[in-house]
Amino acid sequence: MDRERSSIIEISPVTRIEGHAKVTIHLNNDGSVREARFHVTDFRGFEKFCEGRPFYEMPSIMSRICGICPVSHLLASAKACDDILSVDIPETAILLRRLMHMGQIIQSHALSFFFLSLPDFLLGMDFDPHKRNIFYLIENHPEVMKQGIKIRAFGQKIIEYLSGKRIHSSEWIVPGGVRSPLSKDKAEKIMSEYNDILTMTLENISKFKRIMKDLSCEIESFGDFPTYYMGLVTPHGELEHYDGLLRIVDEKGQIVVNKADPKRYYEYIGEAVENWSYMKFPYYKPLGYPRGVYRVGPLARLNIVSKCGTPLADKELEEFREWGENHVVQNTLLYHYARLIEMLFCIEKVKEILDNPETYSDNIQAMASVNKHIGVGVVEAPRGTLIHHYKVNRRGLVEQANLIIATEHNNLAFNIAITQAAKRYINGGAASRDLLNRIEAVIRAFDPCLSCATHAWKPINLIVEIYDSKGNIIQRLTK
Repeated sequence: MDRERSSIIEISPVTRIEGHAKVTIHLNNDGSVREARFHVTDFRGFEKFCEGRPFYEMPSIMSRICGICPVSHLLASAKACDDILSVDIPETAILLRRLMHMGQIIQSHALSFFFLSLPDFLLGMDFDPHKRNIFYLIENHPEVMKQGIKIRAFGQKIIEYLSGKRIHSSEWIVPGGVRSPLSKDKAEKIMSEYNDILTMTLENISKFKRIMKDLSCEIESFGDFPTYYMGLVTPHGELEHYDGLLRIVDEKGQIVVNKADPKRYYEYIGEAVENWSYMKFPYYKPLGYPRGVYRVGPLARLNIVSKCGTPLADKELEEFREWGENHVVQNTLLYHYARLIEMLFCIEKVKEILDNPETYSDNIQAMASVNKHIGVGVVEAPRGTLIHHYKVNRRGLVEQANLIIATEHNNLAFNIAITQAAKRYINGGAASRDLLNRIEAVIRAFDPCLSCATHAWKPINLIVEIYDSKGNIIQRLTK
């Protein structure tokens, strides 16, 4: 391999052991940035070691992929199993699955916004790195952090009230539906906190909108580039997370794929690999690789919908769209704004579901055996479109499994975004410590879930390496 093009990185992967993220920046002869690469050194073996297992074990196994968004994997896997059974699950089971998914998205978005990214916004990108963390915020901005804790706990409690556990609640959602109904007393416990959580969420949306006025420079340079956008929508084009139709829009907001069956995702999405990352590179097939860049997740979902479908979220959506052209917002930093709007939407949906009498029926599971040999389940995870695709034999044993994790869809966009940031902040081959945090901030805006590969056994470090045009390393920054 040509040294100039080599990533010059050695990885010794261990299955179910999470490594670390690494960024390499490659320079031209004049010291300008040629490209930046986001290396993911995780190795996920779930597809392979699921082979030979009974299909009905998949939801329980797949929910262990991640401790941050296990419900999303649980739902996608269960829906793939529903497909294998060829059943229409009861309406009550759908409502309860949706309710659990709303809790998942609320807690995950709160984790991302309040605990991972808020230090940058409240303290500033150039603030003392030793203090730019949640512990400093707890000491100096205690009310904001208390709100973050309460909002996240609200989502976790919904999951716990439904399934009995906040994490890896894999015994409740099963192929064909769910195991037990929701009692009225648990619904009342959820609603007892509803008004306070709604008020806190609206307050933090207002705070972030004020903060954005001071971040105009970062917003312009943090991944501000055109791409396609993909996600699920309702038949009327509204925001959808559990079920729906696949929609893809281009950088001008024009719909290029509409009302497509997400089970036929492979007609639109291809999968490529590179020798410098264990995370694959999905792409939009009509444009080919690597031109077929698209984004998923909160920002993408708001770019593809006609409206959210709840009053308060729809009001915020109108303001959100003012940051873009033709209803398309392309600034990566605004993933955070979209994340808050989705959190508001999910909170409104919680009340809508709990107000529905059908939610409390005891008709919660459809029983069947293997009726199809292919099953595909698609949901909108907090970070974007999540796809589980299984092939089983006549006895229901898994012969092949393929997953496209939400974070993987954004892989091409990751590299474009950090390249843009590097080109702005590297001059003549020299980089400052501030570069490190700004690149981290770009990555955090996407809210990647590298833990979807395996478990971390040591702290995850970000490494930025700068190479000259001949492939020689000239500077290395770590954190």
